[in-house]
Amino acid sequence: MNALGTTGLNRAKERNASERGHAPVFVLGCPRSGTTLLYDMLLSAGGFAVYLAESNVFNLLGPRFGDLTVRANRERLLEAWLGSKLYRASGLDARRIREHVLQDCRNAGDFLRVVMGEICALQGVPRWAENSPEAMLYLPAIKQLIPEALIIHIIRDGRDVASSLGRLRYVRPFPWEDLYSVTGCGLYWEWILRRGRRFGERAGNDYMEVRFEKLLAQPQETLDEIGRFIAQPLDYETIRRIGYGSVTKPNTSFSTHDPNIVFNPVGRWKKSFSPKGLALFERMVGKTLQELGYPLATEAANIPDSLSLKATRLLHRAFFAGKFWYKNDPAVRLLRPVLTAREIDEIVLAEDHPPIIRQPAERSS
Repeated sequence: MNALGTTGLNRAKERNASERGHAPVFVLGCPRSGTTLLYDMLLSAGGFAVYLAESNVFNLLGPRFGDLTVRANRERLLEAWLGSKLYRASGLDARRIREHVLQDCRNAGDFLRVVMGEICALQGVPRWAENSPEAMLYLPAIKQLIPEALIIHIIRDGRDVASSLGRLRYVRPFPWEDLYSVTGCGLYWEWILRRGRRFGERAGNDYMEVRFEKLLAQPQETLDEIGRFIAQPLDYETIRRIGYGSVTKPNTSFSTHDPNIVFNPVGRWKKSFSPKGLALFERMVGKTLQELGYPLATEAANIPDSLSLKATRLLHRAFFAGKFWYKNDPAVRLLRPVLTAREIDEIVLAEDHPPIIRQPAERSS
């Protein structure tokens, strides 16, 4: 290749890196896997719009308000959104955002671009991120509507995830299961994780996986890997100093007011399971844990499945898939009541009255 060709190739690489360095970043994964922490770390690093909320655009607003090419649907979406914490966390002017959405929004991707683009303009930063965990189930739609999106799938030990989800009663068990059953939580973790990884394979170089445990144990090394992926350096000391959201205030279901107890969210499952419960859990999802490199505490995963265990897996997976279908089927949507601002506030994670947001500090070189 001649010198002119080499120069042209280098310029193309620089242009691609620059474009990647402005692309939106989606931090996704099973709920309670550390998505909020990593998202808040990105915001604290600088260069991202500071929006202390899970937008829930793809997994809640989009499915509930349907075809946004219809102006009446955009009007209903705005009425609910502008009355919710999601709007109050944005710091945006209601009249301006209303005009922009009514004029330029035709789908969920447009709505998210409009809102986050306005926040970027307000704060004077070049890019934005999103962290609604269950948007992982909508990854094909995300990549279709926002093709440049970069996806970070954060993965955590399913036993810790299930322990946390069980405390929150996040996965509603069947009537014959224990009220705080972690079995359903574990199967949900496995279901959404496998779907996310399968979707991620199609995203190619725009998808990466991060382990929650490594992020805590080796923060700068992990952030360097993420920084190369998103084409933006991430400095851990800057992140600690700025400390937005859960970087300073851990988002945990295992809260304690004892100052002598050091916060450590890794391996808490060891105190959450009974021996019998742990053996059953590892029989259910042990193979997935092993595939991910998480060592098992029992030999249960090597025991051949019984008919009842196979039926339990199939029943839960069918239940999760059925709920997803019910949530997104256009015909069913017509029968559901309009989503209200109050209902949004009961679902979302957002700072209701955020502080005045100043320009983020420059990142360390």
